[in-house]
Amino acid sequence: MSLLADVAVIGAGSFGAWTAWHLERAGRRVLLIDAYGPANSRASSGGESRIIRMGYGAREIYTRWSIGSMALWREFIDRTDPSLFHQCGCLWIAAPGEPFATDTAAVLSRCGVSFEKLEEADLRRRWPQFSCEPGAWAIFEPDAGALMARRAIQTLVRTSHLPYVQRAVKLEGASVQTNLGESVSAGAYVFACGPWLAKLFPEILARRIAPSRQEVFFFGPPPGEVRFGASHMPCWVDIAGQFYGIPDLEGRGFKLAHDARGPVIDPDTEQREPSPEALDRARRYLSRRFPALAGAPLIETRICQYENTANSEYLIDRHPELPNVWLVGGGSGHGFKHGPAVGEYLTGLLLGGDRPDDRFSLASKAEQGLAQSSL
Repeated sequence: MSLLADVAVIGAGSFGAWTAWHLERAGRRVLLIDAYGPANSRASSGGESRIIRMGYGAREIYTRWSIGSMALWREFIDRTDPSLFHQCGCLWIAAPGEPFATDTAAVLSRCGVSFEKLEEADLRRRWPQFSCEPGAWAIFEPDAGALMARRAIQTLVRTSHLPYVQRAVKLEGASVQTNLGESVSAGAYVFACGPWLAKLFPEILARRIAPSRQEVFFFGPPPGEVRFGASHMPCWVDIAGQFYGIPDLEGRGFKLAHDARGPVIDPDTEQREPSPEALDRARRYLSRRFPALAGAPLIETRICQYENTANSEYLIDRHPELPNVWLVGGGSGHGFKHGPAVGEYLTGLLLGGDRPDDRFSLASKAEQGLAQSSL
């Protein structure tokens, strides 16, 4: 039996689902395939929430992609479910002279993004929940916020009525086969498989993309405490400290995560239990940065993964030996927000025949060494 399509998209996360969405609207017959389901718990697009922000230091292309993605996210969310986005803003906490923050402010200004530069006194006055070091300053993006990740992707797939099947696939020569023995017959194949991409293409990607274990913790604010909810504080990123967080959304707790890369894992078999070391590190940071949450109960944990490249740049390129096979991944911890822009960009490549930007090429991905931050 054959599953037929103009384009088969393997992977129903943010990159894959938005690519399928754009292709379908361009008039192509699309088949979306995922081994575990859209935004499942083992996927990088799973989990409750993701920050969408415009700040990217000097990397202006990602700022512009965030601007375009935000417009498409808002259009989709306003049409389907407004609760999928919390416009609470994003706060970048910086030390004096921090070059990433200085570059971010310059690019945001050049791109016309609304933002404020705040001094230490401004931070303490507006968000006394934060404990800031002497001389700290910040950038605040008021139009940024948090996307409800799992629900957003599942809503996108459901409401777009994209043809979808749940199958595991493997590439046998130039043929794509499912775990049920079906042949997937398409004019083009897009593999947007997140942490599984290197498992499907080990010969060319095993040393270029690696999924790392990332531990996320949700802490419970004290009874009656509302200052840690999205109506009272923003999402935030501590640039030097490599921690980030999202306020309490929908009663799930105050989200805290360390951005530094964890050990390489297998997304199929990794046990999703928190480590005592990571929890201890998170608690120490929580007590220092948010004193009112010192000793707060741990109410939920998640083990997710980044798919890291050496420079945190995405991979969007043809397979070197199979010209109708496209490899899309390397989200490196910051890809979720850019799903709409990646899908639009890849659709243009598929339909227009253009070459991808060199920064996204397979050749640009070093065979060893991984970026240590998603900024």
